[in-house]
Amino acid sequence: MTAEAGISWTFDAVARAHARLLADHSLQFRFTASSAPPSPPWLQALLKMLGAAGHALRAAGPVIQVLFWVFVAVIILGALFLIARAIRRTWPSLGGRGRKPARTAPMPLDLRPSPQRAAALLEEADRLAAEQRFEEAAHVLLFHTIADLGTRRPRALRAALTSRDIAALAEIPTPARDAFGTIAERVEHSFFGGRRLGAGDFSTCRAAYMAFASPQSWGSGARS
Repeated sequence: MTAEAGISWTFDAVARAHARLLADHSLQFRFTASSAPPSPPWLQALLKMLGAAGHALRAAGPVIQVLFWVFVAVIILGALFLIARAIRRTWPSLGGRGRKPARTAPMPLDLRPSPQRAAALLEEADRLAAEQRFEEAAHVLLFHTIADLGTRRPRALRAALTSRDIAALAEIPTPARDAFGTIAERVEHSFFGGRRLGAGDFSTCRAAYMAFASPQSWGSGARS
């Protein structure tokens, strides 16, 4: 068999095999176009919702961009504020005058003489009064009271202050101030006015000093 004859026989054999294959009706060689199965309703609703959301985001794009930069600016300003506050707490001098110390209520002053001091002063004044030296007895009550005040509160008393000025000091409660003023008034009448003091004047000064030295005159409720 020549080569040409062999090739011809081969083509014929293929053609016969192809014809037998086409004649076999158990095999399907022609397919009709088919559509994809429909999507479930929930998936369709989800896709529609996502589409609407995407459209809304595209429409609100400029607004969202502005809000984003506002949010970034707020974050930056907040961080700068926290840093500045931390610096001022660490180095108060960098914040100008620095943080002012918290104000505390002033402690109430108690300038009254001690019971021992008051008893000794009254004893000395009584001794002078017993000798009919009433002016000196009243002077002792006044001058020693001023000395005691100056010892306990040197800044409250200045050399230029008169007895009336001392009697008006705000650091002295009203009852004690009034008692001191009574003594100062009697002594001024004697010392500057030339008026002689009698037993009644001394009794008034003595009672005023006892009121001045009394704890009730220096209580917290006695302040004006």
